[in-house]
This record gives sequence, structure tokens and C-alpha cells, in this order.
Amino acid sequence: MSEVANKPAIEFDDVSLRFISQDGNATVALRNFSMAAAKGEFIAIVGPTGCGKSTTLNMITGLLKPTVGQVRVMGGTVAGIDPRIGFVFQADAVFPWRSVLDNVAAGPMFRGMAKAQAHELARDWIARVGLGKFGQHYPHQLSGGMRKRVALAQTFINKPEILLMDEPFSALDMQTRTLMQDELLSLWGQSGGSVVFVTHDIEEAIALADRVFVLSARPARLKQVYQIDLPRPRVMAEVRYDPRFIELSKQIWNDLRDEAVLH
Repeated sequence: MSEVANKPAIEFDDVSLRFISQDGNATVALRNFSMAAAKGEFIAIVGPTGCGKSTTLNMITGLLKPTVGQVRVMGGTVAGIDPRIGFVFQADAVFPWRSVLDNVAAGPMFRGMAKAQAHELARDWIARVGLGKFGQHYPHQLSGGMRKRVALAQTFINKPEILLMDEPFSALDMQTRTLMQDELLSLWGQSGGSVVFVTHDIEEAIALADRVFVLSARPARLKQVYQIDLPRPRVMAEVRYDPRFIELSKQIWNDLRDEAVLH
């Protein structure tokens, strides 16, 4: 096995990030932050509001560069947008003027795939996310949960090796959110990729992830890492009642409550 194959999918090595505002004041967003995600691992990041959780995703993409330290993807220093990375964020990234089929086919076509082949592949992914009858619908004709399924199909069709997710289901009602979480776990289980999932929801983090990284209040540092030793496959509606799940929820909440009280 090559040396690169043994490297983590994502690695932060003692990273600090400082912003300089227009009036010359310095704000430290991350301080001495280190973490690593293995290939195929699902990690979740939780922390107080405004602590810099989304900042970590922006550094993985190269949109932000560390002031000190290094961020590496697949063993190489981040140097701009990496085509191996996929994104699903809170806001829908669908083109409102395109049908579901054309939205899902857009990625492969952008990468050079012929239209007929891209549409065939898109139909397969639309069916996988349960929207087989909605290929010719437009985003405004879909519910929030259905648009989120389109977003998942848009992302997974490109076979990302790393998937970054920033509060992707926070705008959904609880029932739809639970269904989408199950859908995500199913797609991730088939893909073998790595996931970094940012959320405010402790229960969501525990139910989805292999490990949960707890950040302190800004300037964010890594406060604690929890190994989520719950068996897979997990069913979202059931795992929440597992005694170990409840125990982990209390531990992580205590960590976050301390940060809120201290700041």
C-alpha cells in the first residue's frame, strides 16, 4: 500500500486562524486546532454558536488558509478547491430553472460526460433517493425534504471521496429530518467516502457519526473527542433510545453547557 493510501483523508495539524478586520482588529477563530478523519470515517463537529465550526469546512476546501499550521487532504496540503470533495449545506444548491433530472446531471456534464450518459446516471441516482417519479419536476414544485434529496443525489453522483455537510437538515421538520438522516447513512454506507458533518444538534451528531469532535467557544480549540461506540447499521428512530446514546448525550451536553456558561 502506498504512503498516500495510509494518510488520513483530512488532517488539521496545530492550525490557528486569525482574521484582520477593516479597522485593523485581529480576531482569532481557531487556536492550536488538530484533528484527523480517516478514509471512510464519519465525523461530526459540534460547538457553541459562532465558535468556528463552519470555518473548519472552509479550510478543508481552501476557501480559508491557516495563519499557522497545515490542513491536508489525502496527504497533500490544501491548495484550492479539490474535485474529490462534495458539499451539502443548509441552503439548497439547486438551479431553480432546471428540472430535477438536469440538476442532478449537471455535475457529471460539467466534468465532461456526454449528456445522454449523464442523464442515464442521473435517473439512477434520482431513483436511489426516492424521487424516481419527479425527474421532470422543478425545485419550486418540491417540498424541502425532496429538495434535500435532490441535493444528496447531486453530490453522490460525483462519487466524492470526502463529503462536507454544514447543518444540511436543520431547516427540516423532525420527521423529514429523521428520514433524511437515514438516507444519508445509507448513501454513505454504499460510497465508502469520508464525511465531516457540522451540526448544532448533539443527538444528530451522535446518531450519525463514528466520532464527535467538541469545540470550545471562540477562539475554537478541540475540547474533547468522543468515540461513538454504537453498532451499525443505525436506525435513527431507534438509536436515540439506546442507553449508551443517552449517556453520550449527557456527556457532550455537559461539555457544551460549560462553554456557554464560561463565555
